[in-house]
Amino acid sequence: MAAISRSYLHICASDHHSRLPRISDSDHQPRPTNQIFTISRRDANLILLGSLPLTSFFVLPPSSSEARERRSRKVIPIEEYSTSPEGLKFYDIEEGKGPVATKGSTAQVHFDCRYRSITAISTRESKLLAGNRSIAQPYEFKVGSTPGKERKREFVDSPNGLFSAQAAPKPPPAMYYITEGMKVGGKRTVIVPPEAGYGQKGMNEIPAGATFELNIELLQVKPPEEK
Repeated sequence: MAAISRSYLHICASDHHSRLPRISDSDHQPRPTNQIFTISRRDANLILLGSLPLTSFFVLPPSSSEARERRSRKVIPIEEYSTSPEGLKFYDIEEGKGPVATKGSTAQVHFDCRYRSITAISTRESKLLAGNRSIAQPYEFKVGSTPGKERKREFVDSPNGLFSAQAAPKPPPAMYYITEGMKVGGKRTVIVPPEAGYGQKGMNEIPAGATFELNIELLQVKPPEEK
């Protein structure tokens, strides 16, 4: 009986072993890891965009002051300019509504001298006596007077601090007579030839013998002093 049982068990074990799946030698070989994946062009673009910094997608718009300045800088045809008795070409950007600057009156202005889109001289960048800070200091002079006479003042004690008139930006001679007829609040642009400007010496970025643009804003007018 024991012999039959051992024989029976041997047969059953052989039968169970035959039913198990056979593993060949090829199944023990390692599978390749360098598999190639294909992606669409759209997915590739998304991956590329995701790697870029945020600053690549946004362009900062110009400030409001810069935008206004660009809009205001329109090219005015020379045919629309008026001619002064001295032969200067000028154009009133704004007429103004205040008192009129007459010969002998004291005018207070802001002025800018521009040469090839470069602001070479400006009262909006005047300097304090110490020279350590830039301020917007209006320029004061008598309309029709000899250029430079007012620059002999030693200093002016303004709200912005101690200001030297001699250190102020030097205006071209044309400003002393082209301002006549302007109204307070008015803005005038003038084409200044060398003989009415800085001549053969030049000034700052304005070279010798150059024609440039003079922009004047009339801030205040005092009537001529009665003798």
